[in-house]
Amino acid sequence: MIEKKQRVRALGLCSGGLDSILAGMILKKQDIDVTWVSFETPFFTADKSARAARQTGIPLIKKDITDIYLAMLKNPPLGYGKHMNPCRDCHALMFKLAGDMMAQGNYDFLFSGEVAGQRPLSQTKPSLRYVEKQSGFDGLIIRPLSARVLPETDVEKRGLVDRSKLMDFSGRSRKPQIQLARELGIRDYPSPAGGCLLTDKNFSIRLKDLFNHDENVSHNDIHLLKFGRHIRLNETVKIIVGRTQADNQSVMKFHDPEKYAHLDVKDIGSPVILVPADIDNESLKMAAAISVGYTKTPEGQSADVVVTWKDRVEILRVKSIVSSTLRPLMLG
Repeated sequence: MIEKKQRVRALGLCSGGLDSILAGMILKKQDIDVTWVSFETPFFTADKSARAARQTGIPLIKKDITDIYLAMLKNPPLGYGKHMNPCRDCHALMFKLAGDMMAQGNYDFLFSGEVAGQRPLSQTKPSLRYVEKQSGFDGLIIRPLSARVLPETDVEKRGLVDRSKLMDFSGRSRKPQIQLARELGIRDYPSPAGGCLLTDKNFSIRLKDLFNHDENVSHNDIHLLKFGRHIRLNETVKIIVGRTQADNQSVMKFHDPEKYAHLDVKDIGSPVILVPADIDNESLKMAAAISVGYTKTPEGQSADVVVTWKDRVEILRVKSIVSSTLRPLMLG
């Protein structure tokens, strides 16, 4: 009896963008069993990947990697890009983690939608090569959209993938991808705008400040960077001021009462303000005055500010500080 040949299985990194979708579909056309993995942190989510999975029918594994990602992000071997984005070391880490999953899940190789030369820092040929080496899975990573302009991999040499049916895309033009999408009947896909907060200038300013002033950064601390105004009063005190009612709710959602106290102006609509739980008296009075300054209280008049710690409540009566004077203290 002739034993039936096992179907080749591939595990791919998925961002949910057009390139990821095309890479998966190209391999599916070769009757390869394709699965995607989308890693999540406070800096990027799997939302677009989940949408792509629904549209294509390709199974998706979602995995939170925040702790291991933060360890890399604080000291990436190749440093950062324009802001706080460690793109090459980020990709190497993701392929390393995906490679571990490959071994555990009995997949044959890894793939991604990267295109050689599309991004000037992270997708040059030397950068793609760096990622392969650092991942620990050199020779087992395929880039289906650029495979024919890159060195032949062990996967192709073994005949697991037909190299002649892979693409030779390179450079920054999106025209080849758009044309291929038409040929494959893919019409609904997101624009190529980046979805990583680490490439955002203002977010990066806040993140760098957090790393510089806090040795014990938590998941909640990272999420709080997305909301409100962040104002550094001095080297030991940063306050977070909600902008709107929705913003206030988000700030409180990630508020850790072990780490922060919060301020509200009594009987007046006001933003929520978070302050360090161990804040000194002078900084606390200043934060309270700032909270009054963000209300409709006339300049120079006083109001009561309720300070709520985990185990006690205090009321301070202070005069407002005009919010427009705080611009030099704001982060991002």
